[in-house]
Amino acid sequence: MTQRGQTFRNGSLDDHDSADDALAAAPGDQVVRVAVGVPVDRAFDYVTGGFGPLDRGTIVTVPFGPRQLNGIVLGPGDRNTARESLKAVIRCAPLPPVSDAFVQFIERVTAWTMAPIGSVAKMALSQPKALLPPPQQKLYRRPAQPPEGEKLTTARQRVAAVLDAAGAMPSPLLQREAGVSAGVIGGMERAGSLESILVASDQPPPRPGRLQGPALTDDQQVAAAAIAETLEGGFMPFLLDGVTGSGKTEVYFDAVQRVLDAGRQVLILLPEIALSAAWKARFAERFGVMPQEWHSDVGAGEKRKLWRFALSGDASVVVGARSALFLPFADLGLIVVDEEHEHAYKQEDKVIYQARDMAVLRARLESCPVILASATPSLESWVNAGMVGDPPRYRRVVLPSRVGKATLPEITAVDMRRTPPERGRWLAPPLVAALTDRLERGEQSLLFLNRRGYAPLTLCGSCGHKLTCPNCDSWMVMHRLAGRMRCHHCGFEARPSRDCSQCGEEDSMQACGPGVERLAEEVLQRFPEARFGVFSSDTVASPGSAETFVSSIMAGEVDIIIGTQMVAKGHHFPNLTLVGIVDADLGLAGGDLRAAERSFQMLAQVAGRAGRAEQPGLAMLQTVDADNAVMQALLSGNRDAFLKSESEARRLAAMPPYSRLAALLISARDEARLRDAIRQLETCRPQFNGVGIFGPNLAPLAFLRGQHRARALVQAEKNIDIQAVINGWIESVHLPSGVRLQIDIDPYNFL
Repeated sequence: MTQRGQTFRNGSLDDHDSADDALAAAPGDQVVRVAVGVPVDRAFDYVTGGFGPLDRGTIVTVPFGPRQLNGIVLGPGDRNTARESLKAVIRCAPLPPVSDAFVQFIERVTAWTMAPIGSVAKMALSQPKALLPPPQQKLYRRPAQPPEGEKLTTARQRVAAVLDAAGAMPSPLLQREAGVSAGVIGGMERAGSLESILVASDQPPPRPGRLQGPALTDDQQVAAAAIAETLEGGFMPFLLDGVTGSGKTEVYFDAVQRVLDAGRQVLILLPEIALSAAWKARFAERFGVMPQEWHSDVGAGEKRKLWRFALSGDASVVVGARSALFLPFADLGLIVVDEEHEHAYKQEDKVIYQARDMAVLRARLESCPVILASATPSLESWVNAGMVGDPPRYRRVVLPSRVGKATLPEITAVDMRRTPPERGRWLAPPLVAALTDRLERGEQSLLFLNRRGYAPLTLCGSCGHKLTCPNCDSWMVMHRLAGRMRCHHCGFEARPSRDCSQCGEEDSMQACGPGVERLAEEVLQRFPEARFGVFSSDTVASPGSAETFVSSIMAGEVDIIIGTQMVAKGHHFPNLTLVGIVDADLGLAGGDLRAAERSFQMLAQVAGRAGRAEQPGLAMLQTVDADNAVMQALLSGNRDAFLKSESEARRLAAMPPYSRLAALLISARDEARLRDAIRQLETCRPQFNGVGIFGPNLAPLAFLRGQHRARALVQAEKNIDIQAVINGWIESVHLPSGVRLQIDIDPYNFL
């Protein structure tokens, strides 16, 4: 097995050659090292052939077995390699090289994540059509010298008038503007009254303008000024720490404007970009144009253009999901990570990385500031800001209060042991009373339950058999609206049945526990006149449907919103005054070291949807453990005390951010091969001072998506190179065929 996370030269680790060490070869005979966009653990040497010297960052097409693949030149190759044994570069992309900072980013992400360098290069080269010359379109214009004796009919005169005003147009638009047929255009061209030209069809997007934004509050002005001081001073990480509704967006918009005025580019990461119609509308109001978007719902054609515009510098502002970090910006001047605490920034497959951390890395390499914004910062960012006495690595900027007359909501607990719901119901009497009050006052309410579908478990009332997924160790979730049972891990679906497949008892399968659909059923029963809507990924499946749903709420067409975590993503509903959290204890169970932190973040964000305008807000937490530290922190409003307690618990347990943690994920379709791999890893487990290795053992979800799974955890002191420890371990192991090994540095998922 080869080592992971490094670039190779003929199978051995080495640094890049310097420019002085470049081969003294004739033009066209240089040897270069190329990271090929395919999941392999090493880079490969190629001879440049007739292309002459190639700079680091040049994008090339090279032969790779029977295929032709794109890659990035990392630098000179091995001077000792026999050139006659090397294959030659096939072609160079007609583009400038990507920046050295971007190449360094690819190398550093590879080294940190221990992913194959080819996989990281593939992410950077995600749009192969962008490497080709852009498509051209045919435009018509008037010739500089019209033909002698030109006589124009009325229709031709209209064409000439349109082009005199516009300069040049494609035929369909010209026909429409002049009110003529294609035959008129063709006749004028043959007569010499028009000439055609070919131009690139990809026109650069409009540049953001400088429109007047809202007046900043005193707190916002102080925060904006603190960030502005360092915008031209190179790398500086900021933690923009502001309560919900404090106007963090306007503060970083001020920084965006300053960077744009300097002629540089901006990248803004959002955790749920497809659900951010309100944010994009605010951006358009502030800058006069929509930002360029990069996420999974953007079409291939638009992504191709945006990739090129990022490289050319024509894309001034890109707003995107975590993968936007791998765009080849020409001159990046600012990175913003909004809602930096969000779990959505962690990619869990292929190249496993935390986008927040990689954003800080890229900002360092680009020598630009990075703003991490949140009302509920991650513990890592909070500690890095020096909040527990450690030397600060980030500069903290605080927004302590909401904008205008809005105040933070009152948060109360509903003790489910003292005031439980009626049997078969899920809303406790105090919450029902509060909902009734808001309906009578014409105000909106939100019921939050972070569980999709109708019921999370279906079991037989006779024998106790639980309905499970055939591909996973997980329960099937009832989705009554769709008439399906679904696995939320692998997507398997089946028709629901009332009869038990184990004991054969008829009409015995019972739904247990509530999902948002079941909550909607109760709302309909209790408040038949109320207008309600369910806001989850099952009901809001596209950016368009999300925008429609949000617009209906803003228009006052919804009285009660029933939603999952999607409603906690920064939405601003001025008439929303009540938030009811139906099962506040839901996220506290399990072995996740971040369970308390993530529960606090989620609940605080949801509670923060209430009272964001002039009307006061109330958040009610239905809980069976009101004395829990998370609930007490929410009820008291003392976030910092909670974070200090969490950080001390992590310190005592030697857990991140006070240690380093990595997971080895082993999977195979054949269980016997998986157990063989476990035995090999156990046998070769290394022994180091300051390093603890737990496992490998079968994972809590030991069967997932048809794969048998095991996990090992490596815990190391902060001064230890955990990647080197893991490399040394897996180098000594020869895993059976069909066994997959993935490495997760700083894991967030422990299933």
